[in-house]
Amino acid sequence: MKTQTLEYRHDGVACQGYLAVPEVAEPRPGVLIIHEAPGLDDHPKMRARMIAELGYVALAADLYGGGKVAGSGPEALSMMDELRADHPRLLSRIRASLDVLAAQPGVNRQQLAAMGYCFGGFCVLELARSGAPVKGVASFHGLLQTPNPAVAGKVKARILVCTGAEDPLVPADHVLAFEQEMSRAGVDWQVIAYSGAKHAFTNRAADQIPMPGFGYSPSADQRSWNAMQSFYSELFGTPAA
Repeated sequence: MKTQTLEYRHDGVACQGYLAVPEVAEPRPGVLIIHEAPGLDDHPKMRARMIAELGYVALAADLYGGGKVAGSGPEALSMMDELRADHPRLLSRIRASLDVLAAQPGVNRQQLAAMGYCFGGFCVLELARSGAPVKGVASFHGLLQTPNPAVAGKVKARILVCTGAEDPLVPADHVLAFEQEMSRAGVDWQVIAYSGAKHAFTNRAADQIPMPGFGYSPSADQRSWNAMQSFYSELFGTPAA
């Protein structure tokens, strides 16, 4: 596996993504990874390496630019809220990150997917709602509410949502509304809820977050990763060694 910082620009902002590429000759599916509210820290970079180990090319995007990572919870929320407030700019930056991934020489441009965590889960769902050319998106403890509900015939991606049954940021009524939205739009979707799992259940640092309803769950982390692998195998087949 080869890893590197991949610099790209969007709307005058210099972004510093993290690229992980398996050492194989033929082009592979590309997977875009979107970070949580704090930014492109160790967690999405670790996931990029894990994705590359499965045989896919992974780009962990830098949505804030400059590789900036928040130093505190309030700063992370401020950074996230500022970008979310300008939805067209947010969506354009996500799409620019996808385009950079698709342009990499080791990527099969016809086989793209995206995945995200918390804020990143919201982002990849918005990418799918926009009609972007991705075969599938996987959201892990992502926010499900949207200012732009899915439109019938527009969404090209299949959708996997992995959520915590005890996540206060994604309550049951949000899950139900999401399911109804996707069904009305005729989207191929699945939602898996994990008992006892709180917000950020895939992040091993979540237990240190001084907010109620956050916490790491080893079982939900592993089960959701297994579900994602099955999902990508369904989309792309099993990569050759």
